[in-house]
Amino acid sequence: MISFSSLLIVGAVAVAVPLFLGLVPAVKVPAVVLEILGGILVGPTVLGWVHLDVAVQVIADLGLGFLLFMAGFEIDLRRFDRRILVLVSRAFLLSMMLALLVAYGLQLGGQVRDGLLVGITLVSTSLGVLVPILHDAGQTETIFGRMIMAAGSLAELAPLVLLSVFFSASSKNPGAELGLLAGFVGLTAVIVVVTQRVRVWGPLREVVHRLENTSSQLRVRLAITFALAFSAVAEHFGLATILGAFLAGVIVRRTDETPASQEEFQGKLEAIGFGFLIPVFFVSTGVGLDITALFHSTRAIILVPVFLVALLLVRGLPALLYVRVVGRTHAIAAGFMQATSLTFIVVATVIGVQTGHQRTSTAAALVVAGLLSVVIYPPIALRMLMSPGRPDRPVSPALPAELDPS
Repeated sequence: MISFSSLLIVGAVAVAVPLFLGLVPAVKVPAVVLEILGGILVGPTVLGWVHLDVAVQVIADLGLGFLLFMAGFEIDLRRFDRRILVLVSRAFLLSMMLALLVAYGLQLGGQVRDGLLVGITLVSTSLGVLVPILHDAGQTETIFGRMIMAAGSLAELAPLVLLSVFFSASSKNPGAELGLLAGFVGLTAVIVVVTQRVRVWGPLREVVHRLENTSSQLRVRLAITFALAFSAVAEHFGLATILGAFLAGVIVRRTDETPASQEEFQGKLEAIGFGFLIPVFFVSTGVGLDITALFHSTRAIILVPVFLVALLLVRGLPALLYVRVVGRTHAIAAGFMQATSLTFIVVATVIGVQTGHQRTSTAAALVVAGLLSVVIYPPIALRMLMSPGRPDRPVSPALPAELDPS
């Protein structure tokens, strides 16, 4: 019989974290950081109350899938201007080159096992951490905010695709994986077209609208089933299921018809994901994090500040390309924002350890560096954005002359 004792303690940690943050508002730490730390506390490393048994592992896997689904759902492709995408794409390509240079340098020095995996990990940005920061700073609708949103979206999607191609559990031949990816992309395009046609089919649309707020919650059931189906299709193509969940979120987002409907629907999805599944994933990540391997390895301890600086170098330095558009102060702030990474680091290290491409001590060092990046870099960026001085260049909702040929 399956025991739920460990899952109960994990759930208790998930409840305690927001309660603590609500009771002590002076603590300005993202909840995900405390969830992982709470998992470390109750896990085998410290108190030994929780172990990754079947119940915890199953819910955590569902939480990982839902996390990527919600990450895809956050991306609204209709909001991104093509000229902004060109600029952030150039910055991302520069990030990729810097990441590979740093990662393979560490591999040649014997510090990491697989330079490609570390390089892919270093180019990620945690968009979910940045969205509330941009909102608090009043930058959501400015050209600066739209640029960060586009850069963060690209830095979530591209590493996810690369991780799926080169490090999925069934990946042995990258060339064959690229072919499978092309087939999966083609199938995705067909599904998008079909989904759009079904969305405008009157009878079905009327039934979904009529039942979405009843006890059946039909629209939510459709979204979750669609995410599961897309994950299964991705697995069939030899790709990581998380890529399917992510793309399912992107596609489901495009089925929203009105802002009011979208807000209500998103609230229901967040209640399922952030209310239970996703916190279990992050707490269980802390439970499974081998901190003892980190402290028993001088190499791993040294890697923590190395990875922290590498994130700033890889993601922060390319943000200087934004200077002509948003000014020097905002470009530097963008660099600190882009260097904020944790969610993808957790996902990549889990896959890296499972597939044997990464030592547990290196994984622990990466996660700790990600935790520190979330704690250190966003406050610096926010302080720069909220500084009373006049910005180097006005940051308005409209595109500046450099990006607007009209």
